[in-house]
Amino acid sequence: MHLEAQIAIGIISALTLSQGGSECFRKQPMPIASVVMGHKKRKKKFEMKKILITGATGNVGFEVIRFLEKNGTPNTIIAGVRNIESAKKLFKDFPKIQLVNFDFEQPETFDDALKGIDSIFLLRPPHISDIEKYFRPLIQKIKEHKVNEVVFLSVQGAEKSKVIPHNKIERLIQEYKLDYIFLRPSYFMQNLTTTLLEDLKTKRQIILPSGKAKFNWIDVENIGETSSVLLNKFSDYRKLAIELTGKESLDFFKVVDLLNASIKSPISFLSVSPFKFYNIKKKEGMIKGMIIVMIMLHFLPRFQKEPVISDNYEKITGKKPTSLSEFIEREKIKFE
Repeated sequence: MHLEAQIAIGIISALTLSQGGSECFRKQPMPIASVVMGHKKRKKKFEMKKILITGATGNVGFEVIRFLEKNGTPNTIIAGVRNIESAKKLFKDFPKIQLVNFDFEQPETFDDALKGIDSIFLLRPPHISDIEKYFRPLIQKIKEHKVNEVVFLSVQGAEKSKVIPHNKIERLIQEYKLDYIFLRPSYFMQNLTTTLLEDLKTKRQIILPSGKAKFNWIDVENIGETSSVLLNKFSDYRKLAIELTGKESLDFFKVVDLLNASIKSPISFLSVSPFKFYNIKKKEGMIKGMIIVMIMLHFLPRFQKEPVISDNYEKITGKKPTSLSEFIEREKIKFE
């Protein structure tokens, strides 16, 4: 491995250890491999389910709910939210959605939220990196409440790196012998309109330690639609790890070119070392766990193979994924 990568991993491991995040797992089952769709569907008598959506007010959670409603799910959808009054406004166009108080950082909310639940859409909030502290108690409660189906929003390549939080959560789910589907999407297009937007608007720059690493780009809307199918038809995809990608893998230099072709005020890409990135974000007030995750997701791909492109989105939904150019055109007002 490249010396710079070894040093970065050492720093990441040390920082993670200081948060208690590296001691999550003891005796682990073998990790499963990513699969290509095309298996035989299991025949099962349909039963109404109660489905809990975690992270319901976030980008992905909202899209999951939107597509469940849009496609007329017969199941009962319950949105897990931290603030019910605020959520009522967000979901005002979805009168059938039920709301329940749920907070990853407040374990006392778990029992009421999980009561009577059959299926759960589980994701990891970006700022949470200490899996032992926050996810083990939650997974224990999911097991205690006999929630039969877990769709976990992981990340492409999670099975290859024990350092990233998603890998730890996948292994934790397997450790507790839960029925699961691991959905492993590639790099979110919406990172441009969320995590990276502040630098983009105030500095007219994207600043990352990613160099010329290529990322496969997927629209969160595509993730939401796929997730809605998996939740409604869980038994057809049970115990599978499904990679979900777009059709193009591009580095940030190319992404900036696409942005500049659609907007008036030019943007540049600045690639920095992981050490410099850490210091920049620390000075800006970003929490340590979030910085660590951003380094892992953007620096380590420089030493990995180019992301594999799958056709699982098309196989599951029958549609073509959004292109990055289409996404930029749709969202370009946010980049000005």
